[in-house]
Amino acid sequence: MGSRTELLCFGNAIVDVFAEIDFARLDALGITEPVQHIPYDQARQILETLRSDSSAGLRLTSGGAAANVAKIAAMLNTEAAFTGCVGSDELAGLFERDLNTAGVNPFLTKSAKETGLCFAFNQSKPRSTSEIRFAASPGAALEFTEADISEDMFSGAEAVVIDGYMLDRRSLVQHIMQLASLRGIPIALDAASVFQIQEKTEAVLLYSRNYPLIIFMNADEAITFYATIKKINTRIETPSEREKEQLILKEICPVLKYMTEGEIFPIIVIKLGGRGAVVLAGGTIYREETFTIIPRNTVGAGDAFCAAFISAWIRGKSIQECAALGNRVAREILEVPGTRLKDNKLKSFAKYFR
Repeated sequence: MGSRTELLCFGNAIVDVFAEIDFARLDALGITEPVQHIPYDQARQILETLRSDSSAGLRLTSGGAAANVAKIAAMLNTEAAFTGCVGSDELAGLFERDLNTAGVNPFLTKSAKETGLCFAFNQSKPRSTSEIRFAASPGAALEFTEADISEDMFSGAEAVVIDGYMLDRRSLVQHIMQLASLRGIPIALDAASVFQIQEKTEAVLLYSRNYPLIIFMNADEAITFYATIKKINTRIETPSEREKEQLILKEICPVLKYMTEGEIFPIIVIKLGGRGAVVLAGGTIYREETFTIIPRNTVGAGDAFCAAFISAWIRGKSIQECAALGNRVAREILEVPGTRLKDNKLKSFAKYFR
């Protein structure tokens, strides 16, 4: 990797912790919900408990959506940088080494707080990939502010990525978007979660009108986005992936495409997992299908899609090519546990991004 930055990623600097554990034992540790935030002291205690258990299959890696995008993009020969805030502990060292190994240029600030943690627990008995519990404690990641951002970071950048979990910090997000927009740099924003898009739909709509935005959502987030815009108070029931796809194609896309008419931006990308993707751009609906595989688990697949889509965009690929390459790289992540990256396989895709 050279010194030039093509893709500049801003996000929560989190160490992802993957482990297999009996959920009855997990209940006893206080992790009872599919997704929950926990105090940092509890997070560290759980980490030490897992470290003493050889059966947990413990694996730690740099994480957070924006860092994952940066790593995968770098493996696709995109000159990627990541900026965020870590602590001054051993986890910060792990985070930085992991980025360096992937070829990412890290612009990290340090905080007196400890580096953030996010756990992804698989059920060990019986072994299952269908249920995962997440527990997060962001720690130092939340200490990242506008003061940590220099205008020099944007020099030469051709795209910016913002983690959707940063939407709570409105002034920070607007500062990044303004610096990018003044330089004509498109901004990729991942919705992050159903809760985030439900709470931040108005903000996303505002940003889409004022900045060169590429919005990434999965099927559930797109349905929530649509329901919030239409002020539908009852929950839209779509049990299967096929039903979600049909709802999105028949009802949601015709509404959202009007957001994209007449301008290059915004571009709206809806990730449909094993059913491919839909992209709305310039008042046109693009459908890019893929073939379904049985995933080891889905953690990180959306980040992989985003990394490949944006890398292809930087290389001047068409909308259809961007989506197709996003599908291909996301499938690679689905075939491995967690966000473990097959470096050689991902690098073999780099020829498609020239």
